[in-house]
Amino acid sequence: MAMANASFTLAASSEVAVHASVRSKLKRCLDIAGACVGLLVLAVLVVPVAIAIQLDNPGPIFYSQTRCGVGGVTFKIWKFRSMVANADALKHLLKNEASGHIFKVEEDPRITRVGKFLRRTSLDEFPQFWNVLKGEMSLVGTRPPSIDEVSKYEAHHWQRLAVKPGITGEWQANGRSTVKDFEDIVKMDLAYQQKWSFMYDVKLIFKTVWVVFNKHGAC
Repeated sequence: MAMANASFTLAASSEVAVHASVRSKLKRCLDIAGACVGLLVLAVLVVPVAIAIQLDNPGPIFYSQTRCGVGGVTFKIWKFRSMVANADALKHLLKNEASGHIFKVEEDPRITRVGKFLRRTSLDEFPQFWNVLKGEMSLVGTRPPSIDEVSKYEAHHWQRLAVKPGITGEWQANGRSTVKDFEDIVKMDLAYQQKWSFMYDVKLIFKTVWVVFNKHGAC
């Protein structure tokens, strides 16, 4: 498996020219500052959230999955578990309601009661601040795809991997779960790369906070 991942990473990296945002020291400073704040909030949340998850559906508190970052380099993403413990094994029983290389089910029966609250408030995303602090993710970027998704990419999809995956981004701030066509997500990701600036990142962060508090497009 390690050899397969290594080969995948090498093949993916050769397809992508890294975006200027990846080398931006100002963006990295924003990421570190935001990650530190997010992890402080996580330290306060982790005990009550862990208790709620266990009472609702006993099992792991955190969920991790291998995702693809810049150039297809793989890393482990972390979230609070919002689905039943064996959710991945049940995925094949569900019909995908999205178009293209993403998987979405509007009323996913695998999501627990606590999980619905965590997703609606985006609290399930807070462990990803650890990924941001490590430099695997950014506060703002693309939605981090899985290896399975990337293995099906066509040539024009690879450009979305030119930036770091983000906790939020163009898709989350301007659509969230209302966007169900992968090609629309790709267009939004490429538009972000064209419009990117430090202040545009700040704008998307504040817009995401507004979207979350207004529960617009929440899953």
